[in-house]
Amino acid sequence: MARWLVPAAVALATFASFLPVLSNGFVEWDDYENLTSNPDYRGLGWNQLRWMFTTFHMGPYQPLSWLTLGLDYLLWGMNPTGYHLTSLLIHAANGVVFYFLCRRLLIAALSVGSEKSWLLSFSSGVAALLFALHPLRVESVAWATERRDVLSGWFFLCTVYCYLRANLNQPGDGRRRLWIGSTLVFSVLSLLSKAITMTLPLVLLILDIYPLRRLPWNPRQWFLPEARGILREKIPFVIVALPFGLLALHGQRQAAALTTLESFDLSARFAQALFGASFYLWKTLVPARLSPLYEIPPDFSLWHPWILAGAATTVIISLFLFSLRDRWPGGLACWLYSIVVLAPVLGVIKIGPQLVAERYSYLSCLSWAVLAGGVLLHFTGRSVRDEGMTISPGSALIVAGSISVMLATLTWQQTMVWRDTETLWSHVLKRDPKSSMGHYNLGKFLAAQGKHTEAITHYRQALSIRPGDADAHNNLGLLLAIREETDGALEEFHKALAINPNYARAYFNIGRVFARQGQLEKAVEKFQQALRLRPDEIEIHLGLGSVLARQGRLAAATAQFREAVKLEPGFADAHVALARSLEAEGKKDEAVMQYQEALHLLKSQKRTSRE
Repeated sequence: MARWLVPAAVALATFASFLPVLSNGFVEWDDYENLTSNPDYRGLGWNQLRWMFTTFHMGPYQPLSWLTLGLDYLLWGMNPTGYHLTSLLIHAANGVVFYFLCRRLLIAALSVGSEKSWLLSFSSGVAALLFALHPLRVESVAWATERRDVLSGWFFLCTVYCYLRANLNQPGDGRRRLWIGSTLVFSVLSLLSKAITMTLPLVLLILDIYPLRRLPWNPRQWFLPEARGILREKIPFVIVALPFGLLALHGQRQAAALTTLESFDLSARFAQALFGASFYLWKTLVPARLSPLYEIPPDFSLWHPWILAGAATTVIISLFLFSLRDRWPGGLACWLYSIVVLAPVLGVIKIGPQLVAERYSYLSCLSWAVLAGGVLLHFTGRSVRDEGMTISPGSALIVAGSISVMLATLTWQQTMVWRDTETLWSHVLKRDPKSSMGHYNLGKFLAAQGKHTEAITHYRQALSIRPGDADAHNNLGLLLAIREETDGALEEFHKALAINPNYARAYFNIGRVFARQGQLEKAVEKFQQALRLRPDEIEIHLGLGSVLARQGRLAAATAQFREAVKLEPGFADAHVALARSLEAEGKKDEAVMQYQEALHLLKSQKRTSRE
């Protein structure tokens, strides 16, 4: 029972520090697309399961993460408190697993004589708290969309734990095969939650070098007869990781999230990668001025002073730790681990507008917590033995307690940044007033609240920073159209099309302006252009059908409304539009059926909202 006191304290402290997340809602940054407007994940029936295991919705392939979100829906409906509670419980469990993992790592690294040593438990507990309470963890826990971080993290920690069990204390062949098999199973489960753990084979190689000492630092010696078996052992992990890496790439390409070399060249990607490697270490040591978004500036290059400083820091740390690899192997092992885990998101394959992201630290910064625990164990152990430079256990307890309280306080404050959409994007702009994405998303939120003047201001600020943003031009045009500033609206829509000639929404919005002006033939032309680009967009079918009906082309209008109903049978407005068109054609019996279906859908929606 006593051996569970420390991990229980870690779990309790973690839960308490993140408690404000239970009052947070969903935010309009992928939560709306993934959860509030996405009926496909809601439940665990055959249709939902098939969708979860085949979809690349919003880019990632993450069927196990969708499974947990589907279970959340069954338990909580659309109440965000339940979703946040699940993420928090998984994160607290990760703190517990990490505690036991730290014990194994510290035993291997420092050759601790007894697993029951109270100093070992204390040091492992401190390491677990440094990981679990750190404010860099907030983004992964407080953002409902990032369920994949905490879930893949749990399986990843279990993977590494099983690998250590397989290679420590020389278990018998049967038990070792069992632990290696468990390692492979957990690695697959981690990849099914989020593909970022695709670098696991390299992580295992680092563990083989240190602290397991199964391989030397020199890679040329890995191919000697006595070391080949260790390399062969990694083949199943490589075979498993490769398809998930390809799936991740395919999903991001399908979601149009990959940045081309023309818009972000190799030198810029190299600069981003070098900067990012040291950024996460710096923010781990100094968790100040945190933000949900660190946007790449339009004029980004290696020669920006702060980018150059970060890149130089990465090079200096790498050279320094490499020179100490024999005297201090733990330092180089921790540094290599962090870079290897970060490799898929450092920017060589460019995804999204961010330079770095706090959520990427969830697994990559584990090594620094282990290192802190190891340093603590080393110097407190020497104090007990009265050897050289020491830290007394009492002093260590005071320092560790103070740091834990400070981290918990910062985490408590950071969770409130994710309270709602307005708070989130206001905080982003507070940290970086030149964030075009911050202005765009806050403008989008304000527009939905009917605050059109404020929204227009933010859209214009976004465009002053990044004029090539087709979405911002389009959304600004919509607000100008609502204010009946028709010329300005059309100008913005055409700017959007100049940036992206395949922008279906811009064609659609121009068609709506023409329809309002009574220029029906021009409206039909624009709607048809939009429809060629997005034939599965229900709103375009409805818009085109309405204009055709106004022209008296009832059969053509009915065909468009039928297609809208086919695309989304549960959309009551589509049934109403079809009913009216059928009624105008004199097909009253069929029109009545469509009216009845629309009424049935509306009643069902009211019942669901009451529940």
